[in-house]
Amino acid sequence: MDTLKLKKAWETALAPAKSLPMTAFMMYMSGNSLQIFSIMMVFMAFKNPLIGLLNVNAAFARFESESNRDKMLQVKMAYVAMQILALAVGVWKINAMGLLPTTRSDWLAWEHLREPLERAVPAL
Repeated sequence: MDTLKLKKAWETALAPAKSLPMTAFMMYMSGNSLQIFSIMMVFMAFKNPLIGLLNVNAAFARFESESNRDKMLQVKMAYVAMQILALAVGVWKINAMGLLPTTRSDWLAWEHLREPLERAVPAL
């Protein structure tokens, strides 16, 4: 019975990875402009993995028993890795949309003005 529970737990742990190709394709096809559809896709790309990460123990409570507790730790770690991979797809999308501050111009508010070493004065 424990082997069957463990097998079903592995299916649950790897389920988020099965939806990643479709999610990545839909994000790619939604474009990089700020439109309602692409914003909703990004929201769902972050919401679902975060909820999955918060509910790891609840997702595997029905499979866990005293005899397979040590094996369930591996399953839970695989589930967490799949959720982090799903979050990485969301980060890829917001980077493609230009919403991540990755260039120097994104931080101009904290830049100091440079003092010139010399001054040039036009001749009359």
